[in-house]
Amino acid sequence: MEKTKILKLGLIGGLLTSIVFIGGCIPAGEEGGGFDPTIIIFLVLIFGLMYFVMIRPQRKRQKEHQQLIEELKRGDRVVIAGGIYGAIESISDDSVVIKVESGATMRVAKGSVTLKRER
Repeated sequence: MEKTKILKLGLIGGLLTSIVFIGGCIPAGEEGGGFDPTIIIFLVLIFGLMYFVMIRPQRKRQKEHQQLIEELKRGDRVVIAGGIYGAIESISDDSVVIKVESGATMRVAKGSVTLKRER
């Protein structure tokens, strides 16, 4: 759902940008052209839109993931990036040992833990 929202906002931003640039190519009466500050304003608006639609949500997700990694403890039930479910057996600085349902243990990178499940 969020991807379609981003796509729609990107298309609207692209349309506004193209209208501004096409409008800047048409001579404005008898003045003979000159500097048009509206182009600068629209460019700032487009970059602002890109920041709030793309960069800011990504930074928020990164902070949430970092907080999740820092709060991991033994016994937590987690899902790793490959879709494997397991419980944490031990934690080191850069890796986590998880125990899967069959009883086998796996050492995975700490960053591959994507979700902490409730018990």
